[in-house]
Amino acid sequence: MLALLIWLVLIFLVILIVAMNVKIVPQSYAYVVERLGAYYTTWETGFHIAIPVIDKLSRRISLKEQVIDFPPQPVITKDNVTIQVDTVIYMEVTDPKFYVYGVENPMLAIENLTATTLRNIMGDLDLDETLTSRDTINSRIRIVIDEATDPWGIKINRVELKNIMPPPDIQNAMEKQMVAERERRETILKAEGQKKSSVLVAEGRKEAMILNAEAEKESKILNAEAERQAVIKRAEGEAEAIYAIEDAKARGLARINEVQPSREAIALESFKTFKTVADGKATKIIIPSEIQNLGALVSSITEIGASPKAEDPEIKGAEKLEKKVMKQI
Repeated sequence: MLALLIWLVLIFLVILIVAMNVKIVPQSYAYVVERLGAYYTTWETGFHIAIPVIDKLSRRISLKEQVIDFPPQPVITKDNVTIQVDTVIYMEVTDPKFYVYGVENPMLAIENLTATTLRNIMGDLDLDETLTSRDTINSRIRIVIDEATDPWGIKINRVELKNIMPPPDIQNAMEKQMVAERERRETILKAEGQKKSSVLVAEGRKEAMILNAEAEKESKILNAEAERQAVIKRAEGEAEAIYAIEDAKARGLARINEVQPSREAIALESFKTFKTVADGKATKIIIPSEIQNLGALVSSITEIGASPKAEDPEIKGAEKLEKKVMKQI
């Protein structure tokens, strides 16, 4: 019975010792293991068993990216201005063995290295350059620190100058300068706005003058075209009138040709025409011989018509003769 109890106790102790030496490494972590006081191995994520008493878990290392915010460091610039610079470093452990055995206190070593590098770089720059060249300073510091921490199993991903604080009197002067700069820019913007406004007004006037000139030009062109059309219409009307007159004359001549009047009728008509001509201011009229012969006949007819004895058969005969001649005309 006693022996059974001893065996049970021994089995319990073995199980307890084994359970205590069973390790499960979580994600993004690494365990540095020592055997008999010397570095033995690095456990990655997963299940591991250590030998009791012989193996020892030295360090539990996080492989995540870490953010280290260092306190402000005093830095003297090239133009002898003391400024306070607040630095932030983003780093991660790439080799747990070198991280554990490379340097005694990695964070303190990185802080001191950062302060030294910052003073060396910004000591070659003026105050204005330190304020306007942050990206360049960040890049230079990161390169120097990353190279120095590589033997420690540390990789520097980024270095950021969180804040640069000049002395209070310089800050006041810079604020005044910024106010003056803003006022200067405001003045320039107003002047440019007025200039653009004047240019727009001038352009508007120019466009208006051009439009007025074009409108006047179009008006003159339309008036000239209307006048030309009116002249053409009057000329066409006169041409049509002339054509109508000549056509009427042609029809009259054609009608005369159709009637075929006798020589006596033509002579009588000619006599009337010369009578009209004689009423003018002419002092000499030449009458053809044919009309002179007919003139005696017409004169006789006129004298007979003027006689008070209108009932005489001879007078009536003369009147009939005159009517016959007029009909032929």
